[in-house]
Amino acid sequence: MNKKHQLISFVAIILGFFMALLDTTVVNITLPKMAEYFNTTMDQISWVVNAYNLATAVIIITASRLGDQFGRKKLFVAGVFLFTISSLLCGISNSLQLLILFRTIQGLAAAFVVTIAAPLSVEIFPPEKSRAIMALWGAFSGLAAASGPSIGGIVTQFFNWRYIFFINIPIGCICILLTIKFIKESYDSTASKSIDFGGIATISIAMFFLTFALMKANEKGWTSNFTLSFFGVSVIALILFVIIELKVKEPMVPLSLFKSAAFTNGSIALFLIGLGMMSGTYLLSFFLIQVRGLNQLSAGLIISTMSLTSMIFSLLAPILTRKLGSRFTTALGVLLLCISCYLNSSLTQNSSNIDIILRLIVAGSGTGLSMATLIGSIMANVPVNKIGIASGINNMTRTLGTVLGVALFLTIFTSNITIQISDAKNSVVQTIQSDTVFNNETKLQMISSIKAGSNKKVNLSEIINVIDKKEATVLASSPATAKNKIKENFEAQKKETKKIMPSIQDTFLTYTVKAFSFTFKISSAILLPGIVFALFSDKRRTSQIKKQVA
Repeated sequence: MNKKHQLISFVAIILGFFMALLDTTVVNITLPKMAEYFNTTMDQISWVVNAYNLATAVIIITASRLGDQFGRKKLFVAGVFLFTISSLLCGISNSLQLLILFRTIQGLAAAFVVTIAAPLSVEIFPPEKSRAIMALWGAFSGLAAASGPSIGGIVTQFFNWRYIFFINIPIGCICILLTIKFIKESYDSTASKSIDFGGIATISIAMFFLTFALMKANEKGWTSNFTLSFFGVSVIALILFVIIELKVKEPMVPLSLFKSAAFTNGSIALFLIGLGMMSGTYLLSFFLIQVRGLNQLSAGLIISTMSLTSMIFSLLAPILTRKLGSRFTTALGVLLLCISCYLNSSLTQNSSNIDIILRLIVAGSGTGLSMATLIGSIMANVPVNKIGIASGINNMTRTLGTVLGVALFLTIFTSNITIQISDAKNSVVQTIQSDTVFNNETKLQMISSIKAGSNKKVNLSEIINVIDKKEATVLASSPATAKNKIKENFEAQKKETKKIMPSIQDTFLTYTVKAFSFTFKISSAILLPGIVFALFSDKRRTSQIKKQVA
């Protein structure tokens, strides 16, 4: 295959891979619009995302194994075709139930596209290019995951949520045509055609119950019977999977891969990076919309800074790797992600866009350096014919990392925001009680309204209406000589309400920011072990040099 055909083939695979991986995050920022369209709650609409991630996580290792056994090209094309058709069906769905069903099918298709794409790409280029190709693969992985909020915000603002799915149709068609014409079929030469049904069943059950438990943990409670029972079933299924894989002649997952310390440490580091990226995209997008009051487009454009920086540093990663080695380059990337999370903890409602963008640049540089280098080193430490199943394992760990990231950070934030809002209400009550303009009755009504509220929003018009109604009642039973004085008194209270309201709103925002700050700090601490695992995610450069000399 000449260089021109190699490039076209690589572009074809990247189109399918990028499209499928992008859809794991691109929908997140459009959920409020979807909830409004279907007139449903955010809890129900969240299954548009959950169904996709759940389906992908359940089948992703099976997909990689089937590709190795029965042909990567044909299953890749089938996956892209099914993904394209399900995207069309998602876009024309007129009920939430249908949309969730088609998103589930889309997630199943994505598992084949994402996991088969990597080994298919390696087959296009000479063996000596495999590390560089996998590093480039890591760059596109980071870019796709980080680009979701920005692309979702732009499409939603200028079109509507349906075009999130419609844009996949031309991309999918081009991908299929180029793949059929330019890419040859490939297999794992050591894999037989026998199907490990026991392995498929147990790993699918383990991934389903684990992923579902993580998705529902915040709602049901981490220590609830529901969550613990699902975790328990997942652990039992995983143990059975290991037993089956050790005894079966043709295991679905060769557990010998995990004998490589570099592969195991790299997979754990990739899991933590996937988790950490949710802090930089999901949590920060939530901050921009809820605290800064930005719309989806503005939030998406700001978050896109991380995507662009990630791509730039992904291209710079090979240069740095040649000087520092992949282990230190990856560790540096994870360290930058940790720093960015910690820096996010100092953001407030008064932070400028520049403040946020600078932090996103740090996060993007960390993502670009770590993701690109880490995937390259992981793949370089497995046999070429096992890249397919290794890709499935890596994508599974990354997916679980992102799902756990959303569940964990949302739980931490939700539990902390309850405490902070309670403290905010106490602070606001003290402010109202010390006010010298409001009479006692008005103070009691305002305090009662604030204490009864379930969130940080305090409606100015509602408070003014209460004062107006009270004024009308008092005036109706008062003599004409006292009415002017009464009107002046109530007018003063309304002016004082308008004056004090910004202070009250700012108090609630300040305490909300504290909840975000605490969550960002926790995410930074969670990422720290990733630095250690990154330092052992590849062989030492000295040993590699000795092998090359020998």
